[in-house]
Amino acid sequence: MITVYNTLSRRKEIFKPREGNRVKLFVCGPTVYDNSHIGHARTYISFDVIARYLKYRGYSVFYVQNITDIDDKIINRARETGEDSLQLARKFEKKFIEDMKSLGVENVNLYARATEHTGEIIKQIETLLEKGFAYETDSGVYFDESRFEDFGKLSNRNIEDLNVHRINPDTSKRNPGDFALWKKKDERPFWDSPWGPGRPGWHIEDTAITEEYFGPQYDIHGGGLDLIFPHHEAEIAQMESASGKKPMVRYWMHTGFLNVLGEKMSKSLGNFITIKDLLQEYPPDVFRFFVLSTHYRSPIDFSQEILEQSQSGLKRIYKLTETIEDLLESDIPETGKHDAKHDQLLHETRESFLEAMDNDFNTPFALSSLFDFIRDMNREINELNVSKNTLINIKEFINEIGDILGFEFVLNKSHGDATDELVNILTDIREKLREKKDYELSDEIRSKLNDLNIVIEDRKR
Repeated sequence: MITVYNTLSRRKEIFKPREGNRVKLFVCGPTVYDNSHIGHARTYISFDVIARYLKYRGYSVFYVQNITDIDDKIINRARETGEDSLQLARKFEKKFIEDMKSLGVENVNLYARATEHTGEIIKQIETLLEKGFAYETDSGVYFDESRFEDFGKLSNRNIEDLNVHRINPDTSKRNPGDFALWKKKDERPFWDSPWGPGRPGWHIEDTAITEEYFGPQYDIHGGGLDLIFPHHEAEIAQMESASGKKPMVRYWMHTGFLNVLGEKMSKSLGNFITIKDLLQEYPPDVFRFFVLSTHYRSPIDFSQEILEQSQSGLKRIYKLTETIEDLLESDIPETGKHDAKHDQLLHETRESFLEAMDNDFNTPFALSSLFDFIRDMNREINELNVSKNTLINIKEFINEIGDILGFEFVLNKSHGDATDELVNILTDIREKLREKKDYELSDEIRSKLNDLNIVIEDRKR
């Protein structure tokens, strides 16, 4: 039985999808105007594992993310660079998908672009106008938050408290917190609408997309804590007002903040780290392991020291799998007198691992049970108390865990000797490139090797 912490109720609840074993999962995607950063990666790795585990437990998961490819940030960046805004968005969307692939985030079934759903957006706005939840001004169409009595229920704050911190630059709005559904614009890019040319607001794209693929109600909505207000509050107001059905989402799930050396990540502080930059220094598996070593709801502090601890933890697992492979090729008994004890230990570890994952996807506790098992089995291996049957069972178990968490712990060694020789050749080439100060090509080779979990430590230049 899986339990999930629901941000809306502020408690853990038994997970039960609306439709049998069918899970509809939506996570807010990126606004594609720049390279994605490690804060994005933390959220998307977490939900990738959540999707993996739900599938492991027998659920059929339909996982959708939106791509915000029309936004003021995109347009402003395009003006700075002299690019077409939609072309700029496509460029960074492509980079984002590549980053996700590198990090093993591969369970999203559909990336839905906002620009390809303007018809659905306009339709939902028309519904809100017809029902009296929205109104038109000279600058656009706005949602009237005073008409939605539950506004603030997700962030657990009332409208009066929320409005204290708002600036109201548009005096045509009825209330300070009314948010744009449609922005009237006659500058490109724009789309035709019943209210003239313009562009959709940020919040409406998500509810229009989820209504198109899930209907007005679905199972899980995820994202970072920073999106609870105003973004997710606005989504609830829009969808529940348009459909008349509550709740829009059965389980709201949010990832904690990622800080760098105890401070919020910011370009102005010089601690802004893109996924691309990270993967120049560390293999993707190391960062993924770092993310999963902390519960998805907890804040996580990024530092080189902690990342190196994650690298050491991963090496312990890989070392065991390599030892198992070597022993399976050696002359050890098929069965042994300690097999029953090892089978019991394996059973207890699997139960502990799954119990932790069932408890709101508690990956750090799950990993802790795995490391306890590795410690005990290393002792048994050192004392030569293991048989081939035991080693095969351990290998299958670690492979099972790898599938759940998104790691390939059990590696194919069939071409190991040739691979080692090839790595040596590439290492020699890199040293010659560095001697010639061709650091760009040298770093590219290192990055590609990192993608293959082959770590090269350079001497200081």
